[in-house]
Amino acid sequence: MHARAAAPCESLGTVVLPHTTISSAKVVAAGEFAPPTGNRAAGTFQGLPAFCRVQATLQPSDDSNIKIEVWMPTPDWNHKLQSVGNGAWAGVIAYPALATALSQGYAAASTDTGHVGNDPAFIPGHPEKLIDFGYRGVHEMTVAAKTIIAAFYGEAPKFSYFNGCSTGGRQALAEVQRYPADYDGVIAGDPVYDSSHIQGTQLWLWQIFHKDEASNLPPEKLALLHTAVMAACDALDGVKDGVLEDPTRCGFDPGDLKCKEGDAPDCLTAPQVEAARQSYVGPVNPRTGQPVWPGREWGSEPGWVNHSGKAPGAYAFELFRDAVFQDPNWDYRNFEFERDVALAQKALKDTMDFVDPDLRPFFEHGGKLIQYHGWNDPGVAPQGSVNYYRAVAAKLGRNVGDHYRLFMVPGMGHCGGGDGTSTFNMIGALEQWVEDGMAPDWIPSSRVRNGVVDRTRPLCPYPQVAAYRGSGSTDDAANFVCRVP
Repeated sequence: MHARAAAPCESLGTVVLPHTTISSAKVVAAGEFAPPTGNRAAGTFQGLPAFCRVQATLQPSDDSNIKIEVWMPTPDWNHKLQSVGNGAWAGVIAYPALATALSQGYAAASTDTGHVGNDPAFIPGHPEKLIDFGYRGVHEMTVAAKTIIAAFYGEAPKFSYFNGCSTGGRQALAEVQRYPADYDGVIAGDPVYDSSHIQGTQLWLWQIFHKDEASNLPPEKLALLHTAVMAACDALDGVKDGVLEDPTRCGFDPGDLKCKEGDAPDCLTAPQVEAARQSYVGPVNPRTGQPVWPGREWGSEPGWVNHSGKAPGAYAFELFRDAVFQDPNWDYRNFEFERDVALAQKALKDTMDFVDPDLRPFFEHGGKLIQYHGWNDPGVAPQGSVNYYRAVAAKLGRNVGDHYRLFMVPGMGHCGGGDGTSTFNMIGALEQWVEDGMAPDWIPSSRVRNGVVDRTRPLCPYPQVAAYRGSGSTDDAANFVCRVP
């Protein structure tokens, strides 16, 4: 059933909300939304229906300046709210994600998290702005959006969802942990939920590649390593298709590529072999030898170029420079993993590290959580998501699957891309679970190349994987079944 507006859009400028100023409330005609100058996804907006666009500024602290937008379709509304997450340092309204949600009938909400521009310049000297970025901006947006929606339609959303990946995945888990009543269902993709360890490991990986230049693996050596890994492990899942269904089964040793002497294009030097081995393992405790954080997965090697460049990835470096040390002169070459990650944990424990596995308050009111992660994610260790799921399962017990399911996506990079089936409808699966009680035993996924679907597969809830039935096309999901390996 679709709802019509109960109040004129323009009247929403008078809605009274705590510490909120509504700057604009206007109807946008169908297909007439003009994205901000330079928005690269302008074509996304051409087919949008008419909607009421509300822009507001929230100031929950003296140093807050949180911009939000709420888009509400007119006249048709599916009675639901979908809030969308950000990427990296945020600093912008997520217009393409808003458009996708609106086109599906949702009232949609997004925030810039309290600053302008996708960089961390807002952090030093502004602890309240870091709080806004870390979690408060999304929560305040949620509260305001629900009030604005109720004023426009004359009724509150029947169901509220949050959908985000990367930074948006962290925002999703922050909502679940800190504000369990905000949403009925949450999607957390490739979440950067433990920034201290995730970005610390990114710096550590760069150091592993740059102990000296002999340790570095340039793109052509990464391609060589990837080819060898796939040759050794691709068929372990019963299908040779260019994708590792379960990379953890691969035990390839980079030492198999060691040069007999010197260096050559078809082999790895001894320092390169050691760098590759450490990349798969991840940082370890120097005293116990136990892993501290997961490394990269077999099959993800082409994405390691982020660690082989002249400088580490900008986000990791910026996090420690601006959020941990708040020192513009901090030198990433002096990074020491154990010491500096410990400092990061102290600095970020209430703003960017959301590691609490006790999700019972969210589950007790019926909340459902779907988490997904690309197995080939080169920046955010996929097994970090596995470890968080296991921690929640240990806290909750055997019925964790009644509330929370993790889907590991073979061959997918960070939030998309790669050789796997990285196109899927998580929000549809979440809706069926929340509204109809139909837990997702598998989620249809596809691989799209040049605009054409050339492969379909089931995404399976961890720890299950898609297993080939033994006959029929290996590009057809109907020939696979989810099972525990």
